[in-house]
Amino acid sequence: MFLPTTYTEMKQRGWNQCDVILVTSDAYIDSPYMGISVIGRILEKAGYKVGIIGQPDVTCKDDITRLGEPKLFWGVSGGSVDSLVSNYTATKKFRNTDDYTPGGKNDKRPDRATLVYCNLIRQHFKDTVPLLIGGIEASLRRVTHYDFWTNKLRKPIIFDAKADYLIYGMAERSIVEFADALANNQSPLHVRGLSYISKEPKVEYIALPSHDECLSDKNKFIDMFDIFYKNNDPISAHGLCQKVDSRYLVQNPPSIYLNSSELDAVSELEYERDVHPYHKKDGEVKALETIKFSITTHQGCYGECNFCAIGVHQGRTIRSRSEDSILKEATKFTTYKDFKGIISDVGGASANMYGYECDKKIKKGTCEDKACVFPHMCKALKPNHAPQIQLLKKIRAIKGVKKAFVASGIRYDLISEDKKHGYEYLKEIVNHHISGQLKIAPEHIDDEVLAYMGKPGKKSLVEFKALFDKLNRESGKKQFLTYYLIAAHPGCKEQNMHNLKDFASNTLKINPEQAQVFTPTPSTYSTLMYYTELDPVSRKPLFVEKDVHKKEKQKEIVVKKNSYHSKSNFNS
Repeated sequence: MFLPTTYTEMKQRGWNQCDVILVTSDAYIDSPYMGISVIGRILEKAGYKVGIIGQPDVTCKDDITRLGEPKLFWGVSGGSVDSLVSNYTATKKFRNTDDYTPGGKNDKRPDRATLVYCNLIRQHFKDTVPLLIGGIEASLRRVTHYDFWTNKLRKPIIFDAKADYLIYGMAERSIVEFADALANNQSPLHVRGLSYISKEPKVEYIALPSHDECLSDKNKFIDMFDIFYKNNDPISAHGLCQKVDSRYLVQNPPSIYLNSSELDAVSELEYERDVHPYHKKDGEVKALETIKFSITTHQGCYGECNFCAIGVHQGRTIRSRSEDSILKEATKFTTYKDFKGIISDVGGASANMYGYECDKKIKKGTCEDKACVFPHMCKALKPNHAPQIQLLKKIRAIKGVKKAFVASGIRYDLISEDKKHGYEYLKEIVNHHISGQLKIAPEHIDDEVLAYMGKPGKKSLVEFKALFDKLNRESGKKQFLTYYLIAAHPGCKEQNMHNLKDFASNTLKINPEQAQVFTPTPSTYSTLMYYTELDPVSRKPLFVEKDVHKKEKQKEIVVKKNSYHSKSNFNS
């Protein structure tokens, strides 16, 4: 049974009022891949009456009022994808399609959805219960941040949204603690993973450079981001406090990560794995095709690519589900009438991080002075693909499962470092878990640019490709690598793109057909570089391409066709 999204559904459950109403810019898809659905189901499990309003019409009160007013709080999310990233390309062109909207037309997601929905609620419910904002849009904007779309620094989003509280990161634990506090007429200000506005500073927390200091001095903004970034691990992080005008943003330390059994419990909640009929009547939702029969095996990513915010939002420590829970989920797929034997994905942010972590990090938190995989693999990490090899073999053996794809991408440098099981893992992938193509993300090959990206050098890429080609020949398969490439990243000039093109043509023997222009998004070091035009370590000036046409030119350099290559060599 879906969580109610209409008044009729509320009455069918015998409810006169919801305890919590969640608002999102996505259609309501009841799936463990949709953050708003996960939060709703967790609150339901904790005994709360939860309703969901997906993609409310912002021009009138009909949608936002259809469930009435909640008893405890409103929960507002910008959706599964940042609304501005969802609505615009890296060159600020409007996207006409939206995979999370029925029918696929991009006409229901407002820009800055979190702000818009908070204003909508305040407009139609005067003196209402608290507004709690969360999700990736809010989580990554919780301190002073650079906004690419207006080309300026903005205040922490809780100020612009005029919300009462902000919950950040993976909020499975903190959302229940927050709800329990309100239900018991207690203050929620003790909840880990919570941010709020205060008239007074929290003196025991680390003081960040103020919003005004960040506006006036780019080095202060770098200082602020460094402190913010280093205080994201629940074991080692301190609380943070930032002055904004005459008030203060207070950020409590991050919520404690879920353990394996807790992750299992969240994954095993009674999701419908479908679009709610309220939205389905308006057309198919494309995102469902990918996520309906996909399995998340773990949370977190220790890759720390400078352009990626997964480490800030999900965390840099891998938390894996148990094998039994994953197999139970895969087996359950076979009971669905529309399951055709294909599991779309078995993985996470990087599929081959499942099942192992650094013992030191688990006990003491992430290291401040070094990263796990850059510039070299930390010896304490010890990559081990054995757990995933065993898992994939067992999934293949389930009656009714014809194919289980690993579609979420893999880190090829981890395969190279796993001397015991890396070769066997890639052989398993090549023989059983891809269909024609395997996604990898070198992003670039020029050492100078890779250093700014926080990515490994091209040597491991060359070794990986040679091994991949060898395994394909041995298996008699004609499968290809799909390379994700980035143009116009801070530090990247046209010559760097020519170097990438030459390498792709002469070493990889391909004509790349996919490359994306770098999009500055909040809470990444790459975005910090883009705004400040400084190397955040040395503080020396850094070349940043900001001209739209020259950005596109960088992309065209690498995707331009070489006439002497046959089509069979192209990646797609």
